[in-house]
Amino acid sequence: MFFKILMNYIFGYISISVEGYFIERFINICISKKILLWNLKRTKSTFLYANVGIKDFKKMRKIASITKCRIKLKKKKGLPFIMNKYRKRKIFFILLIVLISFIFGISNFVWNIQIEGNYNIVTEDIMLNLEENGLKIGTLKPKINTQKIIQNIRLKRNDIAWIGIELKGTNAIVKIVEADKKPEIIDENEYCNIISNKSGKITKINVQNGTAVVKIGDIVKEGDVLVNGWLEGKYTGTRYVHAKAEIEAKVWYSGKKEMNLTQTKNEETGNKKSSYGIKINNFKINFPKGVSNFEKYDTINETKKLKIFSNFYFPIEFTKTTYKELKGSTITYTIDEAKEILLKELENEIKSKIQKTENIVNTQVNFKEKGEALEVELIYEVLENIGTNEKILF
Repeated sequence: MFFKILMNYIFGYISISVEGYFIERFINICISKKILLWNLKRTKSTFLYANVGIKDFKKMRKIASITKCRIKLKKKKGLPFIMNKYRKRKIFFILLIVLISFIFGISNFVWNIQIEGNYNIVTEDIMLNLEENGLKIGTLKPKINTQKIIQNIRLKRNDIAWIGIELKGTNAIVKIVEADKKPEIIDENEYCNIISNKSGKITKINVQNGTAVVKIGDIVKEGDVLVNGWLEGKYTGTRYVHAKAEIEAKVWYSGKKEMNLTQTKNEETGNKKSSYGIKINNFKINFPKGVSNFEKYDTINETKKLKIFSNFYFPIEFTKTTYKELKGSTITYTIDEAKEILLKELENEIKSKIQKTENIVNTQVNFKEKGEALEVELIYEVLENIGTNEKILF
């Protein structure tokens, strides 16, 4: 699509208006005849504005006659009309040819890699995998074997369920579907024990198959055997089974934080300065401004790639560095204020690890003053089902 529009720009195109009661039919016939229309706008149900190539414009007259629509030429655009307008300006004409040659030259390379769909996988890791397989900024597009890259990454990573690579203009769009981590499923016919997957205190144990090793009230650690995958019979001897049981325990989740009662807090004053730069491929030019008059400041870096249309990137980046002045102020908290702050932070951190917060049966909070600081410990006691199958190895 992009290159068709670009070719129309080079050979010339026109803006038209179409008026009639059968606009949809007009558009459908144009599509069936492979006539490219872009920048379509409808102001009314009977009015359409669009761009079309000069050659295609001649074909559209017959379509307009069939659909009883009227076509009006609004404006001539594109390179031939610009050249005609500035035909006496030789320098402009030469620069235009150089610019077009430059655009055609860089269109054979990838200048941007766009990764979508990775919510848990770090983008930098995927970029490294792509680079190892021959896809990086500045790579010649004919040398990119997308199928081979996809195959190699799928074989290397088990956290990616699906990956697709699409080259559009100078942009490589990498779409990812992350794989869900599934627990190992042990077949019902295989012999296995049940081991603890968490530390806790047993509150309930109901064994359907196997031999219990623990009882209510026992403290267990992660990895301890809870139910053995065998049965002892007076006449049958030892018989191995697939252990099954429902086991509940009190599991503890805890956290500890410390905070100084007197703290220095940096706040923005509103004063800021910016410096700019430009990066052409790997060559960088900075236009710095002094920031020595700011004793304390935050630095914010922004980067924007130069592009035309949605997927045609240039190997040019504009950088902006903003320095925001900070002023320090001293804040003294009371014990109660510090307790409230630390407890809120601990609650958010610990509860994010608990699957069902409604199963919290007990909460314990410990405070300890340490000179000019306060230490807070928060412990949640939670009822949870514990135990996971582990194969018996002979």
